Amino acid sequence: MARPNQTCIDACNRCFQECQDCASNCCMQDGSMAQCARLCLDCATLCATCVTLMSRGSQFSANACRVCAELCDACAAECEKYPDRDPCRRCAEACRRCADECRKVAA
Repeated sequence: MARPNQTCIDACNRCFQECQDCASNCCMQDGSMAQCARLCLDCATLCATCVTLMSRGSQFSANACRVCAELCDACAAECEKYPDRDPCRRCAEACRRCADECRKVAA
């Protein structure tokens, strides 16, 4: 039997992975992608927190997911400024999906 919010947990885990990868790739640039890296790291941190809270059925999951959706939207918007970079493109896609799933949990 699947745990409640499993789709959101999976989306958050995927977003965490893509954000970490994107941040790592942004850091290898000349500093021009610093904002992208910062947002990716913030997003990855919050996604991991949401996974933790949802996994243990915390009463604060919905609140965390609400903020996570906002951060995922901001991260996606920043990553979408670099459509020619695969890590940014993958991160933006994962962030958009995660934001959608987090909004469902927050509702």
